[in-house]
Amino acid sequence: YDQYNRAVGRWLVGCSGLVLGAVVLGGVTRLTESGLSMVDWHLVKEMKPPQTRAEWEAEFSKYQKFPEFKIMNRDMTLTEFKFIFYMEWGHRMWGRLVGLAYILPTIYFWRKGYFNRSMKGRVLGLCGFVFFQGLLGWYMVKSGLEEKPESHDVPRVSQYRLASHLGSALLLYCASLWTGLTLMLPPNTLNETRRLVQLRRFAKGTGGLVFLTALSGAFVAGLDAGLVYNSFPKMGERWIPDDLLAFSPALKNVFENPTTVQFDHRILGIGSLAAITGLYLFSRRMHLPKRARIAIGCLTAMAYTQVALGISTLLLYVPTPLAATHQSGSVALLTFAIWVLAELRKVAK
Repeated sequence: YDQYNRAVGRWLVGCSGLVLGAVVLGGVTRLTESGLSMVDWHLVKEMKPPQTRAEWEAEFSKYQKFPEFKIMNRDMTLTEFKFIFYMEWGHRMWGRLVGLAYILPTIYFWRKGYFNRSMKGRVLGLCGFVFFQGLLGWYMVKSGLEEKPESHDVPRVSQYRLASHLGSALLLYCASLWTGLTLMLPPNTLNETRRLVQLRRFAKGTGGLVFLTALSGAFVAGLDAGLVYNSFPKMGERWIPDDLLAFSPALKNVFENPTTVQFDHRILGIGSLAAITGLYLFSRRMHLPKRARIAIGCLTAMAYTQVALGISTLLLYVPTPLAATHQSGSVALLTFAIWVLAELRKVAK
């Protein structure tokens, strides 16, 4: 049974690695503004990109009918179009690869009898989730292809749909990684002391905060909110910018006002850093197994790196390579948070 578990665990950790790749690629697609270059969605037909010049020109003329071209890219050449097309095509093909990486081994392991009952449910859930993720991606792209005659804004996808698409990718990532790690790592024998219970609770809260911060980053990306106040620690001349509550009702600011979205992301980022630092200091006073100590150390180091990346991205006006690294950093941070939780997990007697 153990070897089965380890094989399944390895497979799920591998899948989570592919999901990580999809998240990074999606971030780059968003930063290079390539996401709206493919205006149709076919599961099989679009696997082959245009081959001949005529096919490319046909694809380009389809793109020209949509708002992004009309408003932002009127002088785009075919060569420039090919670049954004290949970015989005790559992201979509990667998504299909992720789907196969979940579905084919599931069928294999299922028939070999590797799954117990609870694993069967989990694995079906993960496969269903991958499918849902693809649909959500297309639903998101559609929001950027609609004509909005009353809006003077640049055409872009809805930040709500972008955050849902990223959020569900991160959930899929976390669920696969958590399941994979708990199957692969032999559980630590921990003395259930009051302090350990507190540490575990603290670690769960911190993990939740990291997830929330990553999700708020999707709103920053969706609204290009990284370009509104490019100074730190103050926003412009002030600690609290005066257009923080410019929209009414007030709640709308949290999701639609670029200033508020950036402000919230800063607060959540600093909050996560403080929580992780606290977790580290709290864990130092306890006797923890070596792996758990390493995991908490990695989480702490990554948190400081991630904040430094975020601040640099802001001060340098969001250069694509740095912004993409910052986005990947959020997934690295989630990875370490899940590893910490896996090391501190309760063991069924």
